[in-house]
Amino acid sequence: MSARLSSPVVSTQWLADHLGAERMVVLDASVLSYETPAGGRAWLSGYDSYLFDGHVPGAYFADLIEEFSEPGAPHPFTRPTAARFEAAAGALGIGRDTTVLIYDVEGGNWAPRLWWLFRAFGHDDVAVVDGGLAKWRGEEREVETGHNEPSPATFVAEPREELWVDRAFVEAVLRGDEDAALLCAVPAGEFTGEAATTRPRPGVLPGSVSVPAAQLRDASSKLLDGASLRSILAPVLGAPRVVAYCGAGIAAASDALALTLLGYRNVAIYDGSLNEWAADPDAPLVLGDPPAPPSKPAAARRARAKHR
Repeated sequence: MSARLSSPVVSTQWLADHLGAERMVVLDASVLSYETPAGGRAWLSGYDSYLFDGHVPGAYFADLIEEFSEPGAPHPFTRPTAARFEAAAGALGIGRDTTVLIYDVEGGNWAPRLWWLFRAFGHDDVAVVDGGLAKWRGEEREVETGHNEPSPATFVAEPREELWVDRAFVEAVLRGDEDAALLCAVPAGEFTGEAATTRPRPGVLPGSVSVPAAQLRDASSKLLDGASLRSILAPVLGAPRVVAYCGAGIAAASDALALTLLGYRNVAIYDGSLNEWAADPDAPLVLGDPPAPPSKPAAARRARAKHR
């Protein structure tokens, strides 16, 4: 049995139907967040959860904190070098002919980031499992505990720099020298300044459109249907280019995934995001207006989903 992807997102049923397929690797990309004694947020590898709470049968654990980020970078979750990504992907048994399926335990917050990294290093045969492990468990599908050890493979990266932008590009957008829409994926409270953050300064990039990553999913953590996603993302769909950002470049990948699912290809992620931008006291930040409420059909669907 072989697995062929036709979308950047697959259902839990698709995954169940293709488990054990030749040249297919399933990755658990979970990262757990927790509150520090000082009241901030910090991150913890999801490896213990993978080991003891369970994972999709046959899945390997992908460490976004250590292996798939650049060590020693000024900000957490900075994208790795091509050489580091090659080593991390190869250690998980992934070559250029491997189909990669990615999920996490936190409602799809982390899997899109690893999906984006694979695409940015030239691997298109990769998809996010819609709803992740929560949906898999909710359907009473089999899970297993313990560690699965992959057989190493050789992964050769083909970096696509156009999928990233840096601070200089964002500055050019703000000056009007580059034509791009700025898409902010942080929670609505952070966008308006009503919720505290761990960043040095509150606020978002001037002129940003707010589409919180959580707004793209229903109560079961599944992505909304295409019409609803198109309605939510409508303010940026006509832009020649979209630059998605958030706090650390994680939630931005969910917005980028939704745009890709809709067929929009000219999207990039500002990897430093607000962690980098807010650290400079001279970089402009504003408090945004609350995002527009979802359309009535989308809101009604989510309300119905909560009662299922």
